[in-house]
Amino acid sequence: QVQLVESGGRLVQAGGSLRLSCAASGRTFSNYIMGWFRQAPGKEREFVAAISWSGGITEYAASVKGRFTISRDNNKNTVYLQMNSLKSEDTAVYYCAASRGSTVIVVLELYSYWGQGTQVTVSS
Repeated sequence: QVQLVESGGRLVQAGGSLRLSCAASGRTFSNYIMGWFRQAPGKEREFVAAISWSGGITEYAASVKGRFTISRDNNKNTVYLQMNSLKSEDTAVYYCAASRGSTVIVVLELYSYWGQGTQVTVSS
């Protein structure tokens, strides 16, 4: 019932910055826990960041903490992932996801809705 569409992925040099956006459909966006995941070639999809309904609680994977910032604008039905100090290891397809959980969720299986992904390639 909810559709998520990521955008903003592109080729960027190491050390650079990029902001990903995820536009959500539906009329209950603010009721969803939102998360970002990524999947590199040959690897499992992994948790990157998540944000609570109000945006007051966030969680990050250790690999991105301090470099990435997740935020949301419920009035625009959009969640963002600001990525700074990018490394080649950040190269992956990035997916946004939504969960009907009551708290921030970091477990992939607990997310019900997924976007199609956007490719981020970091060159070194």
